[in-house]
Amino acid sequence: MSEIPIAAVLAAMACASCVASVATAAPGSIVDRFAPPAGAEASAGRRFLGALGRSRLGRRIRRGRLDERLAAARSTWTPDEVAGAKVAALACVVPVIAAPTPLAVVGVSIALVAFRMPDIVLSRVARTWRRAASGEIPLLLDLLAVTTSAGLAPQAAVRVAVEQVRGPLGDELRRALGRADLGRRWRDELTAVAERLGLRDLHRVVALVRRTETLGASTAGEIARLASDVRSERRARAAERARTAPVKMLFPLVFLILPAFLLLTVVPVLLTTVRSIQ
Repeated sequence: MSEIPIAAVLAAMACASCVASVATAAPGSIVDRFAPPAGAEASAGRRFLGALGRSRLGRRIRRGRLDERLAAARSTWTPDEVAGAKVAALACVVPVIAAPTPLAVVGVSIALVAFRMPDIVLSRVARTWRRAASGEIPLLLDLLAVTTSAGLAPQAAVRVAVEQVRGPLGDELRRALGRADLGRRWRDELTAVAERLGLRDLHRVVALVRRTETLGASTAGEIARLASDVRSERRARAAERARTAPVKMLFPLVFLILPAFLLLTVVPVLLTTVRSIQ
């Protein structure tokens, strides 16, 4: 076998490992659709990846904050399976080193990218999830203002408001209240949700709710003012991002769009002119 087919095979192996690594982190991916239902036995592929993840190298990979990243991204895969996918990505480097070719660097590069891909995708999914949860905070504040103005106790006001919130934030808060129904303190559960999500505005909401229960007085006005402040801050941040958009568009405009425009318009005219002169 010549060098080019060998390099092509190695690159294909690395690409397959890259796809498998991406599938471990993306929620609702193709792999997740073929995964067994909850409580059922895992598929053979996932069992194999789990076995790789429990190896010595897999345990070293798991020393990072892989569990936290999976929880933040709400992935259906276990840390052992993701670590196993990363081990499989590294395994693609072994045949490249054993049979070096001029194009082997491509396979090595793709294998290394595949090794890092789960972390990149998990971080991106987690940021998307937190962004969606952050977008529901103004609605939660409006509902809390209405429920507290109606005279409901803080815990009852939070329950009524949370039931009307849809999306990631509502799911997290409902799970927290469900744990409170089992005997835990509901204020501590709300604080844990705010700390886990890392949302500054949610911390402010939880602190205000805790103060409402501590003081025993209605703080509907403060909640309404907080909702107005949160919206004002978000409008200011959106306006700031809009002002930086022209600067971010400068690079693709200068190095991508303008060269393409010149190639499509000016270059044909120049070629025609040169040929006519000749």
